[in-house]
Amino acid sequence: MLLWPLLLLLLLLLLPTLALLMQQRSQDARLSWLAGLQHRVAWGALVWAATWQRWRLEQSTLHVHESQQQALRWCLQGAQRPHCSFTDISTFRNHLPLTKASQTQEEESGEQPLPPTSNQDLGEASLQATMLGLVALNKAYPEVLAQGGTARLTLTSPWPQPLPWPGNTLDRVGTHGTKDPRPLLLDALRSPGLRALEAGTAVELLDVFLGLEADGEELAGAIAAGNPGAPLPERAAELREALEQGPRGLALRLWPKLQVVVTLDAGGQAEAVAALGALWCQGLAFFSPAYAASGGVLGLNLQPEQPYGLYLLPPGAPFIELLPVKEGTQEEAASTLLLTEAQQGKEYELVLTDHTSLTRCRLGDVVRVVGVYNQCPVVRFIYRLGQTLSVRGEDIGEDLFSEALGRAVGQWPGAKLLDHGCVESSILDSSAGSAPHYEVFVALRGLRNLSEENRDKLDHCLQEASPRYKSLRFWGSVGPARVHLVGQGAFRALRAALAACPSSPFPPAMPRVLRHRHLAQCLQERVVS
Repeated sequence: MLLWPLLLLLLLLLLPTLALLMQQRSQDARLSWLAGLQHRVAWGALVWAATWQRWRLEQSTLHVHESQQQALRWCLQGAQRPHCSFTDISTFRNHLPLTKASQTQEEESGEQPLPPTSNQDLGEASLQATMLGLVALNKAYPEVLAQGGTARLTLTSPWPQPLPWPGNTLDRVGTHGTKDPRPLLLDALRSPGLRALEAGTAVELLDVFLGLEADGEELAGAIAAGNPGAPLPERAAELREALEQGPRGLALRLWPKLQVVVTLDAGGQAEAVAALGALWCQGLAFFSPAYAASGGVLGLNLQPEQPYGLYLLPPGAPFIELLPVKEGTQEEAASTLLLTEAQQGKEYELVLTDHTSLTRCRLGDVVRVVGVYNQCPVVRFIYRLGQTLSVRGEDIGEDLFSEALGRAVGQWPGAKLLDHGCVESSILDSSAGSAPHYEVFVALRGLRNLSEENRDKLDHCLQEASPRYKSLRFWGSVGPARVHLVGQGAFRALRAALAACPSSPFPPAMPRVLRHRHLAQCLQERVVS
């Protein structure tokens, strides 16, 4: 336990001095001996601290039951609630019944979201995820974290916790404290040797590339004129030439040494990842260092070389339980399970105990166990229970609807799905004179108009996926799904409206089913076909 204070002391003594000296040098001298020394010291300190964190993780995952008991005791001892003397798990479950968190980011009903855990509680798990993620990324892609090899393109970061030293110590491009994302993109465009791109989430990165295409000429002009930095007319010409060849493979044309894209997984990101991988970021690996929810870091990604979205559920704080998901129903099982009781291939809803208010909260996130690490389950995020369409009790879940929509879009010639949102017809009062139905808004690439034949294909795919929906359609109890094509920027406007909500969590999980009229109208007002 003394290693951590010693590490912080080393950083406090050495890095400020180096940073002060660096401030006296011009930007053109970033590759000087002193800059290299600063980078090596910071990286060595990170590896040292990460080695300690990895040892702690190994010990806790080898003795999962004891680790969870310890996490529970810590949680109960710090709770601001009287009569919390029970420490065994059975008594804990009996005294604290399960509650439900707000199931969508845009929920504004009386149902409240999970109270945020304190920064102190989140700090340990978030810092561990960041340190282990950086070291794992460096191991999988050895040159990615070299000096000046990484650029962040969004204001938010994919790393759950800022590192405890100046942000520019590891010499990342574009990490200065700006509140405007444009300088970040310009800095990245001026740096052809980048090996990694970072963005808070995949949907934010998708916005960046769409904006890059729309404003490419303006950005090229700024680079040619030297705004910011020295004029780079040759680099501006490279940008124009890369954009002229279209979106497919654009990232590698702009940055030929790119290897990986780093974003934070937060629910509702699968379509953006698929679109980026098929078009702008074709040929690049994707890495998410952690799976995060409003309650904190819930899963760690220790293997960047593995398929995207596999996470180890650690046994420490926050205290996690698993609620078995019964097939065909959302009713809760008799009891939650601990991590060691998880079975491979089974699906579970995550349950999180809040340290501050001592609330056992069902998050609504469903994961499937796909492996094991020591004694802890490795999971893949599947869907969210709150993202369900149901106008006649048919309960079309997020995963089933997304699969049907994907099959339908695959039958639309040249189309690539970028984003989608659904609204039950009652929200928009669009059922007058017709049976209740779904209003579906899609953002596409490669298709400017939707024919009636194309629109009908979604309804056919939904009927194939859900016998219950097919039966209701046969009897006329449910009307056909209505599909609308929205223009560029529609979902960016929706996310801006979501972010304006006072209870908006971070990271921003993208809702697929909208429950409020003013949010649905953000898409309805931007329909182009």
